[in-house]
Amino acid sequence: MSQQTAPRGGAAWALVITSVAGFMAALDNLVVTTALPSLRKDLGGALDDLEWTVSAYTLTFAVLLMFGAALGDRFGRRRLFQVGITIFTGASAAAAMAPGIGSLIAARAVQGVGAAVMMPLTLTLLTAAVPAAKRGMAYGIWGAVNGLAVASGPLIGGSLTEHISWHWIFWLNVPLGVALLPLARLRLAESYGSAARLDLPGTLLASGGLFGIVYGLVRGPADGWTSPLVLTGLFAGSALLAAFVLHGTRAKNPMLPMRLFRSRAFSGINAASLLMFLGMFGSIFLLSQYMQGVLGYSPTQAGLRMLPWTGMPMLVAPIAGILSDRIGGRPVVATGLFFQAAGLGYLAAVATTDASYAAQLPGLIISGVGMALFFAPASNLVMSSVRASEQGIASGANNALREVGGALGIAVMSSIFSAQGGYESGQAFVDGLRPALVTGAGVVALAGVAALVIPRRRAAAGRGEVVEAGTSSSPVLETASR
Repeated sequence: MSQQTAPRGGAAWALVITSVAGFMAALDNLVVTTALPSLRKDLGGALDDLEWTVSAYTLTFAVLLMFGAALGDRFGRRRLFQVGITIFTGASAAAAMAPGIGSLIAARAVQGVGAAVMMPLTLTLLTAAVPAAKRGMAYGIWGAVNGLAVASGPLIGGSLTEHISWHWIFWLNVPLGVALLPLARLRLAESYGSAARLDLPGTLLASGGLFGIVYGLVRGPADGWTSPLVLTGLFAGSALLAAFVLHGTRAKNPMLPMRLFRSRAFSGINAASLLMFLGMFGSIFLLSQYMQGVLGYSPTQAGLRMLPWTGMPMLVAPIAGILSDRIGGRPVVATGLFFQAAGLGYLAAVATTDASYAAQLPGLIISGVGMALFFAPASNLVMSSVRASEQGIASGANNALREVGGALGIAVMSSIFSAQGGYESGQAFVDGLRPALVTGAGVVALAGVAALVIPRRRAAAGRGEVVEAGTSSSPVLETASR
């Protein structure tokens, strides 16, 4: 049973602390993107090395998120939140001092470990501190700050790389982490979830499976798709993930109980999240290089020109959160995903070796609005689709699937890029970019279809509250259905 100590700093402090922590974790998803050409120049490496500077973070982040949430439930969410911040901050310093591409990739992987412990606990700590009636707005603000991280990631990365050095994109995390540690200790209430045994077999199965698949996708273009190592990675990874699903149906206390997916709301929003991040991350990974390597923008110029896309969540996410409280998250999320898909399709259509920024701008704005409409309502849908006692698992699962989508997106779209083009010339890059973006648009459109699987919202009987229909694991709906 969940236990909680007396509140210390209240909802406002919880919102500030968890939002800043979420900002740090979200920032490091994209802060590297505009620094990729400089990393390639200073540290060497091929396309697959550049992929791993991003994917090493997203992959460890993804496979350990649910385990991190379980650790927090068992040993104390505030305590493990502090542990995650400590690991993340230390690994950021190590990445800043990395002498080569291999050590940078290793430090990025450790960063992902820290983020995996820290990130899922932000929503559970915030949910525990904020009254139910105000959670939509709180999630909206939390989503806006995460949107700010997405928005400022390419710009911060580009500006620091151009005017100081790429090392400072990692040093930036250190003062933020150092400041958060005492605030978390003094201002957050401790809380606990289930004391069930930790699922080490499930963690190993998920970690091995995802690593095998991503490794195969990353190495496939370079080594050949019939290479023994590539085939072993793909087939072994698929087998391990199948074993993970089977384990989730049979184990007594699995890391991810497969019974949660019986809920259409939980299944729909998680499928939509995975597909959305697959299309979005892969697109940003390639577009940031296109703006610099083909169109000739500096890192700072490229970051600024990405703002209409990446910066829109900062403006629209709070409105989206309030709107989802009034009409339900399903229509807001689905609309946002279809906007995102349309924007990517437009960008694919106008991509040339000499495309003007004016030609690209409509696609960037449409994509940005779509991303903004997705973030806050998606968080609310996830947390309302399960019982309160399972919110830590749900948060970890959703964040994990988002990061899995990001890692897969970079691998899949880079493979398409390599098959159709390359770095040899501007035209070769565009030849690879276009089919990759079309693929990204199609994947995000599928995410929109998945969002439509989520049941429509209905009123809770005799309560004056509203919930997403079909979320039978929600205590509110259980009351309404009796």
